[in-house]
Amino acid sequence: MALLKVKFNQKKRVKLAQGLWLMNWFSVFAGILVFSMGLFLKIELRKRSEVMDNSESHFVPNSLILVGILSCAFNGFAGKICYDSLDPAKFPKWKPLLKPYLALCCVFNILIFFVALMCFLMRGSLDSTLAQGLKNGMKFYRDTDTPGRCFMKKTIDMLQIEFKCCGNNGYKDWFEIQWISNRYLDFSSKEVKDRIKSNVDGRYLVDGVPFSCCNPSSPRPCIQYQVTNNSAHYSYDHQTEELNLWRRGCREALLNYYSGMMSSMGAVILLVWLFEMSVMVGLRLLHTSLESIANPEDPECESEGWILENSLKDTFKSALENLKKLGKFNQVEAGAEGAEGEEGGKTPAITTVS
Repeated sequence: MALLKVKFNQKKRVKLAQGLWLMNWFSVFAGILVFSMGLFLKIELRKRSEVMDNSESHFVPNSLILVGILSCAFNGFAGKICYDSLDPAKFPKWKPLLKPYLALCCVFNILIFFVALMCFLMRGSLDSTLAQGLKNGMKFYRDTDTPGRCFMKKTIDMLQIEFKCCGNNGYKDWFEIQWISNRYLDFSSKEVKDRIKSNVDGRYLVDGVPFSCCNPSSPRPCIQYQVTNNSAHYSYDHQTEELNLWRRGCREALLNYYSGMMSSMGAVILLVWLFEMSVMVGLRLLHTSLESIANPEDPECESEGWILENSLKDTFKSALENLKKLGKFNQVEAGAEGAEGEEGGKTPAITTVS
């Protein structure tokens, strides 16, 4: 028994073709939307590429761009088929292409669903990318005179100001690196010498943070040096001064920003996927209803359309049997080739007459 069998007359077939034509053009606009989302996400990721460890994060935007282009191409082609199906003289030329086209549509819809899932699941890989990238970026914060790294200070400062964050996981991350360039240190000062000597790596470490970590909402002037030294500042306790510095790390801030963006895009992609599935089902019904017309010379006669010619169970069994036959056929071919190789490999005996 066919799956989702529907009876059609000429009026219903025309309405289905017209509705599919309209839906396909809506899908083209949806493809443009998906392409635009991918392009926007790619630009947003490139803006902060200096604080990302690798380019794996560009897999999702590249996939969105590809899906958008393919959606425009597939649905534009399907729209042409639906338009020509209204004309009995034009439709026959598309008949041989419909089955391969529908198979490609199935693959394309699987791709759309996979990309939608990737939008929701990318948080893990993005987390590790940002953690390592921010760590490296903070190390290069002081290299304002080094070619290729002179922009890093500005990048980190703008990032901390824009996202109201400080450090990688928090402001204490700045205590573990030398973020002040040697150019601005007085090496004749005893304090500077003592700090450098006290560190195994010879770095100048302080319990201070860059100015961009300061919270402008703080009621007192920002304390960015000797942050943990309560006695160095009047009426100060660094454990309770929550408004003085941004407490949230930039990794968390960026991760929430990109995750929220990609979750919204994933929801849109799922809606596009559902729409594309409905278009594919409608196109399959139109294809089978036109093929099952008993008398092609009488376009007004009734016909039947279906999704699968047999039930889902029978179709699955048939597919398994075909796969088994294909496997046996390959085994027979491999065995025949092996036998030929053995026969060809035999060396004829040579008799020497003396």
